[in-house]
Amino acid sequence: MSSVGWEHFHHDADIGVRGYGKTPGEAFEQVALAMMAVVINPGDVRAYCPVDISLRASELDMLLFDWLNELVFIMAARGMVFGRFDVQVDVASIQLTAKAWGEPLQPERHAPAVEIKGVTLTELVVRRLADGRWLAQCVVDV
Repeated sequence: MSSVGWEHFHHDADIGVRGYGKTPGEAFEQVALAMMAVVINPGDVRAYCPVDISLRASELDMLLFDWLNELVFIMAARGMVFGRFDVQVDVASIQLTAKAWGEPLQPERHAPAVEIKGVTLTELVVRRLADGRWLAQCVVDV
């Protein structure tokens, strides 16, 4: 298995998203791609509009929750979709600095499958795995 990647996992009513990385930042990037893939094909996004995001939380799990919900908010408020992310996570200060690249949603080209209502606390986890990779996951409400 690659050390970096994303996947969806089964959840009764909603959709689970999971990201893996060599660092917490890479895991956050990958889980964001997994979330985008619930809505659109991230590979179809012309990632030319950068958006800067800075967040701080009391724990890593909540930092992931805030990160993904911030993306959902930006998608709704600005009518954007994203296809690329660069995320730095400072584990000591539980702080995130990120850049998300995307473009305005074009329904005829992006063909959105669903709308994400929000990120839930269900199965929310950020942790280092036994093989040294980082895992970031949660369930999104669609």
